Amino acid sequence: MSNLPEKPKAPTASAAVSAFLKRVEAMPQARPANGRRGRLVFAMDATASRQPSWDRACRLQGEMFLATRDMGGLAVQLAYYRGFMELAATPFLTDSADLTRRMTGVQCLGGQTQIGRLLQHVLAESRQDRVNALVFVGDAVEEPIDPLCHLAGQLGLQGTPIFVFHEGDNAQAGAGFRQLARISGGAYAPFDGASAGALAELLRAVAVFAAGGRAALTRLGGQAAQRIAGQLPAPKR
Repeated sequence: MSNLPEKPKAPTASAAVSAFLKRVEAMPQARPANGRRGRLVFAMDATASRQPSWDRACRLQGEMFLATRDMGGLAVQLAYYRGFMELAATPFLTDSADLTRRMTGVQCLGGQTQIGRLLQHVLAESRQDRVNALVFVGDAVEEPIDPLCHLAGQLGLQGTPIFVFHEGDNAQAGAGFRQLARISGGAYAPFDGASAGALAELLRAVAVFAAGGRAALTRLGGQAAQRIAGQLPAPKR
């Protein structure tokens, strides 16, 4: 019989969501001032391998609007890269149907990641008007990590945390994504193709954080959210 220690088990989707929300709970207040809508950039890798995830996100993104409806709502910009040096972004939208229509009109195309260009775009937006959060959904990092971390740090200084939702099990990508989230003051959470419910919960949580801050997150309704909130430690006094 081997005396080697057992290999640690990978975290389940529910554990990853719980850990992610714990990080969000510990963040500074992000409630927009003067009753304005929270502004969130919803960014996705739209290279060829991402089509199944894109289709899932089209179905789930409505969660963000529904979750923030009673807090004055949310303005969401869809941003994505694909193909050869193509980076696109919509205006900031306040209607779920409009965002869904625009998303369903996009087809993923092969190409390399353009995370640097994406972060530069969000940084420019944040300098014009506060962006309360950046959500990024992707599975790969094909660029040098140091320049990306520099941009992530600049976003952190602007008050725009990056929430990275990592699909798949690419360890190198995961390490890079964790750095971007940490340096910006955001959070990282893995998910897989079988955990659409976890992705929906994550999107809802960040939307609520962007629109109403930590206090609003703790009031997030729904059985799944209540179960997760029940696992969170009491706020530090």
